[in-house]
Amino acid sequence: MVEELSHQQVRRVCSYDFGCKTAEELPPLKGIIGQERAVKALLFGLNIKERGFNIYVSGYPGTGRKTACVSFLEEIAKKRPTPSDWCYVYNFDTPQRPRALELPPGKGREFEEDMRVSIQNVKKALARAFESDDYGSRRSPILESINKEREELSQKISMEAKQRGFILQRTQIGVLIVPVVEGKTLQEEEFAKLPEETKRRIIEERRQLEEEMRSTRRMFRELERKGEAQIEKLNREVALYAMDQILNGMLEKYEEIEKVKEHLEDVREDLIKNLNLFIEQPKEQPQLPLPFAQMRGPSMRRYEVNLLVDNSKTEGAPVIMEVNPTYPNLSGNIEKEARFGALITDFTLIRGGALHRANGGYLVMFAEDLLTNPLAWETLKRAIMNERITIEDVTARMGLITTRSLRPEPIPLKAKVLIIGNPTLYYALYQLDRDFKELFKVKADFDVTMDRNEKNVKDYASFVCTLCGKENLRHLDASALSEIIEYSSRLAEDKMKLSTQFNQVADVIREASFYAEQEGEKYVTRKHVKKALEEKVYRSNLIQDKIEESIARGQLLIDTEGDKIGQVNGLAVISLGDFGFGKPSRITASVAVGKKGVMDIERESELGGNIHTKGVLILSGYLSERNAQSAPLSLSARLVFEQSYGGVEGDSASSTELYALLSALSGLPLKQYIAVTGSVNQKGEVQPIGGVNYKIEGFFEVCKAKGLTGKQGIMIPHSNVQNLMLKGEVVEAVKEGRFHIYPVKTIDEGIEILTGVKAGARRPDGTYEEGTVNDLVQKRLLEMAEKLKEYPFL
Repeated sequence: MVEELSHQQVRRVCSYDFGCKTAEELPPLKGIIGQERAVKALLFGLNIKERGFNIYVSGYPGTGRKTACVSFLEEIAKKRPTPSDWCYVYNFDTPQRPRALELPPGKGREFEEDMRVSIQNVKKALARAFESDDYGSRRSPILESINKEREELSQKISMEAKQRGFILQRTQIGVLIVPVVEGKTLQEEEFAKLPEETKRRIIEERRQLEEEMRSTRRMFRELERKGEAQIEKLNREVALYAMDQILNGMLEKYEEIEKVKEHLEDVREDLIKNLNLFIEQPKEQPQLPLPFAQMRGPSMRRYEVNLLVDNSKTEGAPVIMEVNPTYPNLSGNIEKEARFGALITDFTLIRGGALHRANGGYLVMFAEDLLTNPLAWETLKRAIMNERITIEDVTARMGLITTRSLRPEPIPLKAKVLIIGNPTLYYALYQLDRDFKELFKVKADFDVTMDRNEKNVKDYASFVCTLCGKENLRHLDASALSEIIEYSSRLAEDKMKLSTQFNQVADVIREASFYAEQEGEKYVTRKHVKKALEEKVYRSNLIQDKIEESIARGQLLIDTEGDKIGQVNGLAVISLGDFGFGKPSRITASVAVGKKGVMDIERESELGGNIHTKGVLILSGYLSERNAQSAPLSLSARLVFEQSYGGVEGDSASSTELYALLSALSGLPLKQYIAVTGSVNQKGEVQPIGGVNYKIEGFFEVCKAKGLTGKQGIMIPHSNVQNLMLKGEVVEAVKEGRFHIYPVKTIDEGIEILTGVKAGARRPDGTYEEGTVNDLVQKRLLEMAEKLKEYPFL
């Protein structure tokens, strides 16, 4: 005999003594609660140093996976060393390949400022040095000596020309050799009138003089190179003397960082080569084309430092949460700026990404965001596999035609990557991406529930205390804490569990605090929590009210009184995203002689899903096992959800359909005031289903709308008793005997409740006790089998 449940069995009341009057007295929460498996996996993944042991944090939204991970990481990161600073500097050998420099934490900003100040000081020192009298006094003798030698060469060639009967005339197009006869220069006409012998002599003499002038010009060029070399040597000596004090100080400060020392030496050499950036051309026009006066030097930006990663204010290892992991946000970008109508770039426009900021620490991202951003997933995998961060122009990365750009030196990557995503994505990546299992070897699984034990209840209360303190909410008293614990078990749909969907719990606490504040209460009480839960339902249950109104007005046919053959009330759950509720549906069965067996009208009309179809097919197995051992199963039965115009899926109504079928076969009416839910197997065992609380409350609301008679109730699988956390109104009705809940283990137990007739046990000869439900069903099936013999053509 099945005993109905008492009010103590349909809701587990929280009787825990929190040891305080309000949550304000409790210690704040430390660490992650109820996720021992995930915490252990996180600790393992974060502590192991080997390659590929990055972490996939698996769990559903609202379980606190993100908040818990970041908080957990921040605590661990405080104990880890602060990583290096990184900066990019100009590459004097290959300008298109900027160099990456690693400096101790905090030194990057110092180096950037030191370089800025040093270059300014170098510029001032060089200007002073080259404008000084000492430099002028050393430079003048060189110029005078060179000019003197030039003058001597000029005089020598002029005398040679004069001796040969020519004079040299300087013009805008060069030096002309003009013959002289009797002290007068010859014009073209006069030269033409000379005797042929004289003309040949003059031409020969000019040719010899031109040869000597070419030799003299070579001597002029050698003289110029000599002057240039002497001036360059002087300039180098003066510049080195002026710069050494400044640059040597920099070299001493950064002598332990080899690559910085190399860069400073390159800077020194480049400064010497490009002195025109720092000194003005002398006012007196030199006669020699000195290099520093002719050159158009490079931009001063080449001596700047582009600080990419600054850890000067970082304590411990960085924890970076990248909420928008696009390709540039992840691996950095090379910006461009417009100059004279063209887009150009240089190493100072290189920008770092999340991988750079998280280097030496931890990078956290959501799997959904990572996979929906083009190039982001492949970029992350490449960085982890190669253990370095490469910054590329996004158009070049996509293989599009692009202008020449920079290719910065890659930076070594040493970071733990944590991806937060749901379990479905984890399994998809594991199966479809061959690299995933090698790069993310650790799975931290966040459960949606945790055990409802004393420790977890205490921690839950501490979570409430922490939330209220953090968000400046009204603190909860002991009664409100108990109500929150009970609500958490309801979310978990298990008396023995608490939900880890902390976002939903937190929303209820916030709303309850709002109502307490409105009423001028200092603390949140049980009534405020209940009001928050009721109002939350009221804001979302418009459709539920409309359905219940349709049932009450007779538009949707649901009987809550009387008995009927082949008809029973089944229960389904309708989910609207933010709200779910139970909806009763009338299920009917009709039987006739035939060979088609049990036919599912929902499937025939293409409204039934695969699982529902499976549940219906199991009914044939049950009937064959029970009633077709001595004769073939000869019937054509039809099952249907009345007034169902949408899809039907799931097997939770399979026991309900079987009860309707047994009623139609036996001719015994079923109690319409008892609704049914539960799946069934071929052995007649009633199996658990989901959403049992919604289903019970949904039928209760319909009965209340049509009028509670004291007989109404619902039949559920016995294994679902542990899931019952019904709302207070239903608990009170059960307590007062106005509503009943029957847990059943088998179809036989259920059919006895619905018909009031004994199910009947099978005898050794295969028959059942006379007058029982199974006896009536078997006799009807045998009659149908005999009847079928009259129609052999069927």
